[in-house]
Order: sequence, then C-alpha cells, then structure tokens
Amino acid sequence: MTLKLKPIFYRVVFLLTIFFSVEIYASNYLIGDPLPDAPDLAYRGNYRVGVRTLEIVHENQLDILNYSKDNPDPRYDRKLKLEVWYPAEIPERRKELTTYLDYQFGDYPEEPIVYQGRALRNAPVHKEDSGYPLVIVSHGYPGTRLMMSYLTENLASKGYIVVAIDHTESTSIDQKAFSSTLLNRPLDILFTLDKIAEMGRENSDSFLAGMVDADHTALIGYSMGGYGSINAAGAGFSENAVNLPWGVPGGHLKIRQSGQEIFEKSIDNRIKAIFVMAPWGASQFWDKETMKGLKVPSFYVVGDEDDVAGYENGVKLFYDWAVNSERYMLVFRNARHNIAPNAYDSSGALNSVEMTASELMRFNEPSWDNRHINNIIQHFATAFLGIYLKGENYQDYLDLIPISNEGKWSQDKNGNFKDDHTHWKGFPERTAIGLEFYHSSPNNVIK
Repeated sequence: MTLKLKPIFYRVVFLLTIFFSVEIYASNYLIGDPLPDAPDLAYRGNYRVGVRTLEIVHENQLDILNYSKDNPDPRYDRKLKLEVWYPAEIPERRKELTTYLDYQFGDYPEEPIVYQGRALRNAPVHKEDSGYPLVIVSHGYPGTRLMMSYLTENLASKGYIVVAIDHTESTSIDQKAFSSTLLNRPLDILFTLDKIAEMGRENSDSFLAGMVDADHTALIGYSMGGYGSINAAGAGFSENAVNLPWGVPGGHLKIRQSGQEIFEKSIDNRIKAIFVMAPWGASQFWDKETMKGLKVPSFYVVGDEDDVAGYENGVKLFYDWAVNSERYMLVFRNARHNIAPNAYDSSGALNSVEMTASELMRFNEPSWDNRHINNIIQHFATAFLGIYLKGENYQDYLDLIPISNEGKWSQDKNGNFKDDHTHWKGFPERTAIGLEFYHSSPNNVIK
C-alpha cells in the first residue's frame, strides 16, 4: 500500500522547518552577530578576540566641576576605565565568550545590563602578527565603554586594537554637570592615545607590548563622543563655543579653540581618520571656518529624524563644513538619535533587563531593527577603516549611488552583474533600502 501525502502535509513540514531554524538561530544569536540579511563586511574577520579592562590616570587635570571665582584652578587626578579588545589566541577547551556588565541605568546602579559577547577575557594576544592599528571609541552622554561592543568586537576580529573609554563624570552611573563632558572629551581621547601608544612600545611591560601601531589611529564616537572626536582630530571650537553662558565656565574651553597656540600644538598626526555617529554640537561649537581644521578622512552616520544632534542643522553641517576632509555620510531614513548603541533587547532574551518603553528608547530606534543597524555600521566601519588605516581595497563599498531605494539589481544568466547594476555593493538583493549615502572630496566635488 502506498501512502499518499496531501499538499497540506508538505506545507506544515516546511513551516515547521522554518520555525525551528529560526528558533535555533535565535537561541545562538548574541549582540553583534550578523543577521541573515547582513551586508558582506558585517561578518567577523579572521582573528579570534580577547578583552581586558584597564585603568589609567590623567594626573593634575583641571577639576572644572569645582571651578569658582574664588577657586579658579582646582586640580585632580582624573581616572579613566578602559575596555580593550584585541586579536587573541584562544586556548584549548576555552570558548570565545565573555559576560559584560553594562551599567546603563543611573537610577539603579546595582542593576547592570548583563549580556554575553564573543571575546575571551584576558586571553593571550595573537603575536604571530603585530602592528595592529589603534581604534579609540568614545561613548555618548551619558553612556559607557561597553555600549558599542557589537562594533568593538567586530573590529578587533579584523586586526585592530580597539580601546573604549569610560569618560569619568559622563557615564550612566557617575553623570555630572555637562561642563565636564564639554571640556574633557577631547582631552580624554588624546590622553588615551598617548597611554596606549606607550603600552604598545616594544620594551613596555604591558600585554600590548609591540602590538600597537598608534601611528595609524582612528577615532570612533557617538553623540558627545563624536563631538570629542571631531575636536581631537583637528577641528577647533569657535569663539562662540568658548563664551557660551551654559558651557565651560571661566573660558577654560579656550584650550580647544581653533587658532589658539595650545590647541594647534595638540593636533596629533597619528590620528588618520574619524568615524562619528550622530555627533552633537555642530552649530553651537563650530562654524564654517573652524571645521576647515579637520583634514583627516571623516565618516558621518546619522538618522534624518535625529531629535538630539539634528540632521539638516546638525550632523549635515559637519559634513558640509568639513571641506578639507575626504568625507562620507550615511543616512538612515526615519531614524532618530539611537543609531549607534548595542541592540539591547526589550524582553530580556539577549540581556538581563526587561526594559520599559522609555528605557528602551535610550538604545533602540522606533522604525528600525537595531540589530540590522548594528550590521550596517559594522559593514561601513570595516570598509572605511580598512581603506584609511590599512590601505585595503574596499573603495567599491563606498562608491554608491546616493539613494539606496533607486538601486537596480541586474545580472545576466551566468550571475554576472550587468552594466546597469546599481544596487549597493555588499548588500544582499532587496536589502539596500531606506538609506542614503554621500561622498565629497576636499575639492568640494560631491560624488
């Protein structure tokens, strides 16, 4: 007797197969992993990843929070906690896994967001290669050094030393008055560059000895981290910024003002590029003239509905004014300000916190899947830093038509792309949607 199966049976089997495949994928997914529709360069590189926590101290710094007319020059030793990701050797019987405790909620300082990442804590450095370019990461206000681990782990797997800073008085659990953040962001970044360069010297006693190519450094910043990165890379503040009544008191921001001798001497030629997401402060702290000081390649990421940094009167001004920089701008349509953080999950499936709507909106976008945003940013950061820190041949990934929706997927019967193929390179078919991309060279010819 032959059993005849009805078509409905095959449909049920098909749907069950899809269901269990999705369940298996979801159960193995960690923050930063590529989704099935991730662009090509979002996938991790050839190196395994280690992670360590360090602390450095910037001695005898201006304590701007205790400034007054009676105490015009208060001083303190400023401690900074760093998280360092690096190419590593994973010992036998050890997994490339760690647990992060991200203290994002100042109202509940004992309750971190607990989640897993793909790095092994205190793993040995991969020493068969050396001279890894340096990437310094600066968070928002408030924020933490762990809030972009999807990107830091990913870049370390591609042969970078990645160092993220907890900016004292600007983290989620020690947030203080804004004046400290305004003054200290670029200072923290430059001091961290100096300290990691010291640790990376051949004769140092650091685990990074001989491993760091600090002469090829990039800065990555989100929001106020973008503010600090732009200034640290050469675009001094305007006179108006120094004199803002709600800004840094006593005129102390003048040390970061364009044209001031102390600022011009601080410009560090080891910084070769910046990648900034939703950078804050364009019209308040810069103008057309001061932005001319930015001469390294720059990449701006922004949502066109950014309600914190602004788009037309915010991030786009940075792009338009940086006329001496080879510059790029990626725009997420209908996105607000939260394009840079980890894709924390509201249900607690990926992390330990079941977030309220207001808590979730500190990290997630209302119109986008932040896991997809994370993958897109991994892709473009890999291309940009690969070109400008490593000299890799990724330029085709940045040679795109401006409006992704207008791209055309066109192949011949052998699968070769035809001349009229304009779909964004690296994006799987039908996935380059809702994005814009702009490129302008120092000669002001927009591409």
